[in-house]
Amino acid sequence: MNERKSVRSALQSVGAVLIGLLVGGILSVGTDQVLHVLKFYPPWGQRTPSGPLLVATAYRIIYTIVGAYVTARLAPDRPMKHVLALGIIGAILSVAGAVATWNLDLGPHWYSIAIIVIALPCTWLGGKLFLRRRSLPVS
Repeated sequence: MNERKSVRSALQSVGAVLIGLLVGGILSVGTDQVLHVLKFYPPWGQRTPSGPLLVATAYRIIYTIVGAYVTARLAPDRPMKHVLALGIIGAILSVAGAVATWNLDLGPHWYSIAIIVIALPCTWLGGKLFLRRRSLPVS
């Protein structure tokens, strides 16, 4: 019975991190797509100037925090451990994205670096916001 509970807890942990990753990713790519349709961004595959990328950085910060909050909320235990895992995965994926696009001239390099840098602090903040809200008295 204890082994079954352990397997279920492990699956819940993986699911919590995966769902948080998907929430942040879907919100980011969805917003990107809307802004491409609205012509705020140039067509996919063309160089994007710094102004629109600053906007993209801002909403990616928000969406990363939201994704981490979701991860913390769904974590079966130790929510900060789960958001740390999410942040590490996010940073690794961001590094992979930067490496893959570095020589494609899609925009200034500061953006790729910023996305890497925000991964851990934003996931940490999302987890802390969850813990703070959880500790508030229920009215």
